[in-house]
Parts: sequence; C-alpha cells; structure tokens
Amino acid sequence: MAEKVLQASKVPPTPPAYPATLTIDYPDRPLNRLTTFFRIFTVIPIAIILVLVNTGNFEWVGASGWSWEYSAGGILFLAPLLMILFRQKYPRWWFDWNIALTKFSARVGAYIGLLTDVYPSTDEEQSVHIEIPYPDVPKDLNRWLPLVKWFLAIPHYIVLSFLGIAALFCVVIAWFAILFTGRYPRGLFDFVVGVSRWGLRVAAYALLLTTDRYPLFSLS
Repeated sequence: MAEKVLQASKVPPTPPAYPATLTIDYPDRPLNRLTTFFRIFTVIPIAIILVLVNTGNFEWVGASGWSWEYSAGGILFLAPLLMILFRQKYPRWWFDWNIALTKFSARVGAYIGLLTDVYPSTDEEQSVHIEIPYPDVPKDLNRWLPLVKWFLAIPHYIVLSFLGIAALFCVVIAWFAILFTGRYPRGLFDFVVGVSRWGLRVAAYALLLTTDRYPLFSLS
C-alpha cells in the first residue's frame, strides 16, 4: 500500500489547460454536397458582413456640409495594450467585443473550411466552441509583456504559415471527398481543427492579450 502511495506521489501533476480552447463538432452525417460544391459562392454574403465588422466604414455628408462617419474597427489591440500597460485593466466590454468577433470569425472560417455545412450565425455558437476566460489583469498579466508578445510569437507565425498551407490542401482534398462520399475524412478534419486551435492560442497570447502563458506548439 505504501509503495502504491509512493508511486502515485511521483506522478507529475497534470498542467492546467491553456486558457484558450477551440473545439468543433465533427459532422458525423452526410454533408450537403450542393452547398459544398458552391461554397466559394455561398459564403460571400456572410464574408462581406465579417469584412464590414472588421474594417467597414461609411461616411455621409449632409446638405449643410457636415459629415458623419460610421465604422467598425475589428479586433481591439492597441487600446487594451495601453490599458494593461498604464492602468492594469482590461475593460470588460472590450474583452467581450474581441471574443465575440473571434467566435464569429471562427464560425465563418469553419464554414469556408467545409468543417460544417450549417450557415454561420452572427451570434449563435453552433458547432464551433471557443472558451477564453476573462483575465484578472493585476493577477494574471504582466503589464510590460504585451509590448513584446508579438515578437516572442514569431516562431509560431513561421510554423503556422506552413501548417496553413497544409490545411489548405486538406480542405481541397476534403472538398472532393465530400462531393463523392458526403463525408469529411476524420483525419483531415482533426488536422484542420488542430491548426485553427493552434492559431487561436497564438491570437489569445499576442493579439487578444488575454493570457501570458506562452502558446503550445501542438495541434491538440
């Protein structure tokens, strides 16, 4: 008994999960061949909305000469960086905006990548599940680290550029597989989701600034 207790005490503790997770439900059913074939066209409306939310702006000039400009700026990066640096604070509504836009982008990306044939929603979770906890800035974040995170993440950018090319080839192969069999090969599905998961961790670290834990070099 004592020997078992001693062996158990030698087992290293399981490290906590990385504070940015992504899972996408595998479509264990025949996918829609028609929308798969025309995916490059069916995605256009929601892709336009995503672009407008990220970078869209509209300026209206009234008869009096006054002008009003309406715009959406995409992911908030510089403003949270400055707030963390000088105030050790991450305004909750800024965080909520960034996470909501990240989830929306992931749903559109999953649809483009043929991981689902359900049209992306602007607000519902659907089959794409992302969890990024709200940080306790004074406790969880180093106020100076956001200044160099973009640089520290360079190795990930390099690896992800090659993984992204591989994922693109996987999507092309999956396109043919779905047209002929109605199924997304599970191995290809897991690889594409793994690349997206890796990219999310890097984004949470270097762009969303929600964690100081260095991203894992892993698809899982």
